[in-house]
Amino acid sequence: MARPVTLFTGQWADLPLQTLCAKAQSFGYDGLELACWGDHFDVTQAEAEACDAKRQFLGQHGLSCWAISNHLAGQAVCDLIDERHQTILPGHVWGDGDPEGVRQRAAEEMMQTARAAASFGVPVVNGFTGSSIWHLLYSFPPVPPAVIDAGFADFGRRWIPILDVFQEVGVKFALEVHPTEIAFDIVSAERAIEAVDGHPCFGFNYDPSHLAYQGVDYIEFLYRFRERIFHAHMKDVTWSSTPALSGVFGGHLAFGDSRRYWDFRSVGRGRIDFERIVRALNEIRYAGPLSVEWEDPGMDREHGARESCEFLKRLQFPTSDRAFDAAFGD
Repeated sequence: MARPVTLFTGQWADLPLQTLCAKAQSFGYDGLELACWGDHFDVTQAEAEACDAKRQFLGQHGLSCWAISNHLAGQAVCDLIDERHQTILPGHVWGDGDPEGVRQRAAEEMMQTARAAASFGVPVVNGFTGSSIWHLLYSFPPVPPAVIDAGFADFGRRWIPILDVFQEVGVKFALEVHPTEIAFDIVSAERAIEAVDGHPCFGFNYDPSHLAYQGVDYIEFLYRFRERIFHAHMKDVTWSSTPALSGVFGGHLAFGDSRRYWDFRSVGRGRIDFERIVRALNEIRYAGPLSVEWEDPGMDREHGARESCEFLKRLQFPTSDRAFDAAFGD
């Protein structure tokens, strides 16, 4: 199955979209997954005329779009808000910085993102959810189960109304399962689905890099949530095979520090088995794009984006509808 290979623009938001389109075309990409920051996609300026113009602009560079992403606003829906959020949020969402006001405005922004995606003609919005209980990851002082229950209930209460808007406009929301979110592994992903009452518009933006270094079975994730894999990020990661100076929690070290136990890598240069991923995606009949989220602190991003695209296009193959030994049958 030859899926389109796209480039997520979140790590390229410092570049004007016009510049990035020319680069992505030269790298060999089929399209872009547009981030809702920088000048790449503004959910407050998504009238039909503006959306038509953006699609025509992408088309002039031989590019299409299958998803937009609003991780930044989504993060603020459930988070414990502090000064860090001001650096990632639009001014109209941050407002006066009152935490509950920020959360409510972030929820409205995600509803508007669903409407903007529908106007633009894409079926999926990728993003984060935030979490009111991520800071309780390690249970000391002991965390009563009721506190965790309340955190998932808070997620459901805040996100079901957002998901209802997604359903109204015919768009899916794909959570990127990720540390700091309400779901960061298989168990918490199952619980997140329960918290939104199995809402049909809630699913996942699959990214193996956030699962593998934790020790989570990133292939089983695909099979277990096959009906809810709405999008797929391609990002690699490596981790130490021997005892390291810092562990899974990172030791408060910046990405790229050699003392880290794990770090992100350009696709094909880490420890993720992308061959198994592609075969599993074929088996669950995922037909969406493979979207490169390029993050490698030790490599030039243009080099990495180009070789990631080439790697994924080489890795794909047509599937067969016949058994290899069918020629020996009657």
